[in-house]
Amino acid sequence: MRIGVLGNSGSWYCGDIERAAAARGHECSRLEFRRIAGVCGFQQPLLNGAVLDETRLDEFDAILIRTMPPGSLEEVVFRMDLLARLEAGGVRVVNSPKSIECAVDKFLTTAKLEAAGLRVPRTVVCQDSDSAMAAFAQLGEDVVVKPLFGSEGRGICRVSDPDLAFRTFRTLERIDAVLYLQEFIPHAGFDTRVLVLGGRILGGMRRFGDGDFRTNVARSARSERHLPTDQECELALRAAAATGSVFGGIDLLSAATSEAADSAGPYVIEVNGVPGWRAFNRVNQHDTADALVQFLET
Repeated sequence: MRIGVLGNSGSWYCGDIERAAAARGHECSRLEFRRIAGVCGFQQPLLNGAVLDETRLDEFDAILIRTMPPGSLEEVVFRMDLLARLEAGGVRVVNSPKSIECAVDKFLTTAKLEAAGLRVPRTVVCQDSDSAMAAFAQLGEDVVVKPLFGSEGRGICRVSDPDLAFRTFRTLERIDAVLYLQEFIPHAGFDTRVLVLGGRILGGMRRFGDGDFRTNVARSARSERHLPTDQECELALRAAAATGSVFGGIDLLSAATSEAADSAGPYVIEVNGVPGWRAFNRVNQHDTADALVQFLET
């Protein structure tokens, strides 16, 4: 099997996939998003499609997406178009272009989760500071402000002061940013990450912010093994299905108060369509890259 990995130079994850693929007798190559070109209309069939230098990407049996570099709207749309063309031509893309589009867009993810009947925090997404201030009041004057696109907790802040909220929202408005506000959910200082692959649960872990409300491992959160409950497994599988994620990290958050931790169960906070597994492997004694390669074999 020939596997292409769209990932950053020096990525630990690309190296881990290459290790697992080689151990099972497969060829694995790292690919650069920015060097991919689309070709149409040539007489020679070999020139048509998606290419990187002299390599046709439809010659790969599978493409794994490990990054989505920042770019303009045109660049992002073009990349998604290329991936969709590869998928339509029979190349297995993990996760699919539609799933990646959903995963990188926090509003679309939240909307799909709610449509699937999953519990999400009260959320308001707007485009001007006046609307954001009204939402701030509606959400109890304690909100988490997030970039619409982004990962690893970057650009996320908690705002609970009206004057600071006004300055924050006006600043975001001036740079033409969409204002994404979620109510702050008081919690016990940790969230739960459940890793899903091909409709099955690989395992779970709890991530502790140790004083920071953000519990991202990339922000030095402490992690420990957690055996997901039946309810957490069900929520994770439903969230993955709602967003079309074959491989995904589903983040669940339980309210700190016993009344709201309540019968409604945990909130589904996020579905990460390009989940990391370095900390997950460490606390679970698991080889996620090997599981990914075995999944592609089937």
